Amino acid sequence: MRADRVGAVAGFGGGEGKTVSGQDKNGGAGAPRDVFVTTRWTVVLAAGRGDDTETARTALGELCQTYWYPLDAFVRRRGCGPQDAEDRVQGFFARLIRLNSIAELRRGEGRFRAFLLGSLKHYLADEWDRESAARRDVRRTVSWDAMEADARYAAEPADALSPERLYARQWAFALLEGVCRRLRAAYEAEGKGGLFVLLQGAVTGGSLDYGDLAGRSGQTEGALRVAAHRLRQRYRQVLREAIAETVERPEEVESELADLRRALAE
Repeated sequence: MRADRVGAVAGFGGGEGKTVSGQDKNGGAGAPRDVFVTTRWTVVLAAGRGDDTETARTALGELCQTYWYPLDAFVRRRGCGPQDAEDRVQGFFARLIRLNSIAELRRGEGRFRAFLLGSLKHYLADEWDRESAARRDVRRTVSWDAMEADARYAAEPADALSPERLYARQWAFALLEGVCRRLRAAYEAEGKGGLFVLLQGAVTGGSLDYGDLAGRSGQTEGALRVAAHRLRQRYRQVLREAIAETVERPEEVESELADLRRALAE
């Protein structure tokens, strides 16, 4: 595993009852912890009950924007070339985000990760033997950089991972990269962007030389160790929040964390 991509796997654990900004998300001491707020995926599922489908389409599009590469890698691992893989995933997104597709969703669909892969497999079963240029609308439904996809797939190890296992591993990478981006943005919003850059090894799997960092930053080793501990705490909570956006029920967060660990251990 590349440490700069997957985050500090050893840092996974229970949440601290705080939001990304580090504030108590329930209004202070004594308030109930782990309140499960409305997330992008629960908004999408609500559309299946006739709620605001336009909001659901936006939420689903945001989720697809985050997790497009695991799907691209899955299709390539099944034998498609780069352009064909992009066309198929774009065609899949186009069908998925259509109003009638969202309206067919029902509660009980569960985790977005499993829903997305199952839906893609169903789509590929329908489309695999069709000529992409003749039968598919190739307008870009979810935007991504095709050259980035090529570079990322070229960097995949030449291993025997099945398409499903590769999808799970790339899902984990995408999730953790997004967590680091959110955390960095939160620190920058607080005027602490430099501190995040200094200590990011605490959550990206790197090692920290506190003596060297103290000399470079003018802070004491003790102060930096405390700051790194707080960074890890916030990382764990942001990770749980990101996972909560892709499941229907709060009790599913822990099982998704377990699946994430297994995927990164491949």
